[in-house]
Amino acid sequence: MALAFNKQTGAAQKSSLNAVKFVNGTNTVRIVGDILARYVYWVKGENDKNIPMECLGFNRDEERFDNKTKDWVKAYYPDMKCGWSYATQAVVKEGGEYKVKVVNLKKKLWEQIVTAAEDLGDPTDPKVGWDLIFKRESTGSQAFNVAYTLLSLKCKNRALNPQELEAIEDLQSMDEVMPQPTPEQQKEFLDRIRDGASADNIDEDAAGDFDIT
Repeated sequence: MALAFNKQTGAAQKSSLNAVKFVNGTNTVRIVGDILARYVYWVKGENDKNIPMECLGFNRDEERFDNKTKDWVKAYYPDMKCGWSYATQAVVKEGGEYKVKVVNLKKKLWEQIVTAAEDLGDPTDPKVGWDLIFKRESTGSQAFNVAYTLLSLKCKNRALNPQELEAIEDLQSMDEVMPQPTPEQQKEFLDRIRDGASADNIDEDAAGDFDIT
């Protein structure tokens, strides 16, 4: 079960075409709804593409590893480590209209958001929440060499406007947006990747919530 903002601890991504893309410089995002807590592995697929696969040993509800569910990634790759990967949604304006998109949270940025929330309150509240205003900066040649700095003095409380409220009227839980795959789905998808199947030929149901782009 995904968690309300003030229920998650931050102890722990489906990146998709419907995800918010951060850019170098200043970004402004208004997050809404619940928070999905999970850990993911990054498995090499066709053409060395990194494919995120959820660690099924991590309990989404309790934000801890209980290892009660069979995890086939760990079975096939016992030395592979999984990483912190929380996600939520945001209401954004595109092409003159407001839309809801997935936001893949960065751990250090999320830690800053949680700290700022001690003074500003719940950022997901539609009436008294606040926009996340932060700076993204490349710090090296690799894609993961990126630093995020929350500009907390610029983050102000504001109510969502009528258009934003309309956009989130049918907001889904993150558990619906990114359903947890079953062990059987995980194994089937993993077997296809290990057999060299093209991501384009992988059935969407078998892939579950995995990013195969």
